[in-house]
Amino acid sequence: MNIIIYFILAFSVIGFLFMFWKTSWVTKQEVGTERMATIAQHISQGAMAFLRAEYKVLSVFVVAVAVLLFFNSSSSADSNAYAVLSFIVGAVFSALAGFIGMNIATKANVRTTNAARTSLGKALVVAFNGGSVMGLGVVSLGVFGLGSLFLFYSAIGMDEWGITVILNVISAFSLGASSIALFARVGGGIYTKAADVGADLVGKVEAGIPEDHPLNPATIADNVGDNVGDVAGMGADLYESFVGSIIATMVLGAGFAVLPQFQDFQLGAVLLPLTLAAVGILVSIIGTFFVKVKEGGNPQTALNMGEFVSAALMLISAYFIITNMLPETWSLNGKNYSSLGVFFATIVGLIAGLGVGKITEYYTGTGKKPVLGIVKQSVTGSATNIIAGLGVGMMSTAVPILLIASGIIGAYYFAGLYGIAIAAVGMLANTGIQLAVDAYGPIADNAGGIAQMSDLPEEVRQRTDKLDAVGNTTAAIGKGFAIASAALTALALFSAFMQQAGIDSINIAKPTVMAGLLVGGMLPFVFSALAMNAVGRAAMSMISEVRRQFANIPELKAALVIMKKYDSDMSKATKEDKAIIDAAQDKAEYDKCIDISTKASLREMVMPGLLAMVTPVLVGFVGGPEMLGGLLAGVTVTGVLMAIFQSNAGGAWDNAKKMIEEGQEIDGYQHKKGTDSHKASVVGDTVGDPFKDTSGPSLNILLKLMSVVALVIAPSIADVKWDLASDVPQEKIEYVQAAEEEIYTINEAEVNIEKLVVNTEEIIAEKQESVIVFDKKDQQKPNI
Repeated sequence: MNIIIYFILAFSVIGFLFMFWKTSWVTKQEVGTERMATIAQHISQGAMAFLRAEYKVLSVFVVAVAVLLFFNSSSSADSNAYAVLSFIVGAVFSALAGFIGMNIATKANVRTTNAARTSLGKALVVAFNGGSVMGLGVVSLGVFGLGSLFLFYSAIGMDEWGITVILNVISAFSLGASSIALFARVGGGIYTKAADVGADLVGKVEAGIPEDHPLNPATIADNVGDNVGDVAGMGADLYESFVGSIIATMVLGAGFAVLPQFQDFQLGAVLLPLTLAAVGILVSIIGTFFVKVKEGGNPQTALNMGEFVSAALMLISAYFIITNMLPETWSLNGKNYSSLGVFFATIVGLIAGLGVGKITEYYTGTGKKPVLGIVKQSVTGSATNIIAGLGVGMMSTAVPILLIASGIIGAYYFAGLYGIAIAAVGMLANTGIQLAVDAYGPIADNAGGIAQMSDLPEEVRQRTDKLDAVGNTTAAIGKGFAIASAALTALALFSAFMQQAGIDSINIAKPTVMAGLLVGGMLPFVFSALAMNAVGRAAMSMISEVRRQFANIPELKAALVIMKKYDSDMSKATKEDKAIIDAAQDKAEYDKCIDISTKASLREMVMPGLLAMVTPVLVGFVGGPEMLGGLLAGVTVTGVLMAIFQSNAGGAWDNAKKMIEEGQEIDGYQHKKGTDSHKASVVGDTVGDPFKDTSGPSLNILLKLMSVVALVIAPSIADVKWDLASDVPQEKIEYVQAAEEEIYTINEAEVNIEKLVVNTEEIIAEKQESVIVFDKKDQQKPNI
């Protein structure tokens, strides 16, 4: 089995080589005009400035947590100080994944725009190749990090520590990945939505200028936000799910290692998830070569082809890997397992993920019934638009939850708790190409913005719009996929926590467990409120800044008058008016808007992050492992529901606005830009923005991070269990309880002895009375 680790590391190296090759290819593509290069440079500088500022803040956090983790792990019998190394490596690799994605996205966006000047097919190839660098980089980092740590710890401590301690130490890798991912998701979401709200409300609604117009001071910050939130944020999210599902499955698989059936398979159940993930790198690379489209073709079909080819290859590979790494059948704790059952659990996970993605596409897709309903209700104003969007979001939770619940039951039926964990791995095995498709979306969106700001011909904008429309769909599917994977990963981590904490079951009738459930159910609401309020405060600052520039910069003020004069259609403008517009180019102070978003996101991301990190620690050490289990159950249930609701409601509002902007006539009403329905849809979209890009996606990481924290501290809180009603250790409580039972038994025996004595006295008394009566009769006899 040791040779498998080297194959796993080799596959991750292949992923790195592919990533470097694609990066080099994208970089060699032409940038385009000088104007395009200047705009792209503004976006790149803003994105990297944010990333550097964010990582400076997070470095302090990593050091602080590493110190606390050192003391916690050093005092535990089932862990050690090497957990600090795992934590730091996980955090660094998570940050590196975000940097890789941001770096390539800010290079590919302008090159996609330039390729769109030639053909749709070339533009798709550039955008998707940029996304594939992100996708393959993330999975390669995850596999390489986990594989290297497992090899290192096995070499220095397999005989002394044992597999349980090794996996406890490696679990801190997921803690590092999760913590960075949460801050990246929340911080990125606040950044992008503060800029987006400011750009939309002031630019589109008040000033009446098109989206991504260079006159809008917030437009560069908006395009930076696409990379910060949807590239770095999504990458960190799926990276964390990816490594979290692998670690949970490894922990659960360790329980099989001692069985006699695994004598010839050694650590097969432990290494199986890593092996599947490593092979997923290869099949994702193969799938990228099938993403091609001709001029006039459908980019969505090309992207689907790549994903379907990868999925088919992964299923075939998984069958042979599972049947060769696991025994045919085995039993543990009265449950029968089989390698075929584990394979079926993998299929269940894959089907559940695809199903949730497709349902998400239905509820958020342009032209679909839910979005069409929002468009129709926009005619009567903002209030009915918002009511309709909320209804769509709430209704959209039903089928995904049923699919996830069916997946959980099906996976458990085939392979128990290990089956649930391997289902999450199966769902995420193709993360490489899935994330490539997700990252393609914001690259295409940026390409459209650059085309608009560079004033390129209409056919270029039409091509980028076509790519962007597909990108919106892939982003919605990606969010649904991320939610489904988060639910299964959180459940897998929860199962691993119970195993490490020595809990067989959790009794919901216990007051402490019920209290944990209620507190856990409350956390997603508080977390969402913190994130959305942060967006609101940052957006207010952004709106004030944009209004100030429109009012105080003479060139911008004059240009806005001309834009309103021609209703933003500059093809009708005179030479004099066009000269006024040209004079306003680059007069907007983009850097001030970027600075507002950067400072706000860094300031506001701290509280939600601390809430997720501190709560499970407090509950675990004060209330004990069972109360912590109740907390995790509560946060998982409401968190998944809130994430689906918010992501789908926001996506539906967004696409309703896009349908209106396309100028369609629906039920006799001509929808177009500038109409009352359009203004209502912009308000709805503005409300939905923090739903779908800030609080909704961040909830995925909240679920997993809290489960990972619980898993890491499980050995510590399992050593000494505490009762909430007392500050006495559980061992002493059990001793006192046993003594009380003995005293009760003795008292009961004393009572029985007293009863026996009383009964004996009564019997003696009765006999004495009989003797007395006999004596009297004897005295009455006559003398003879």
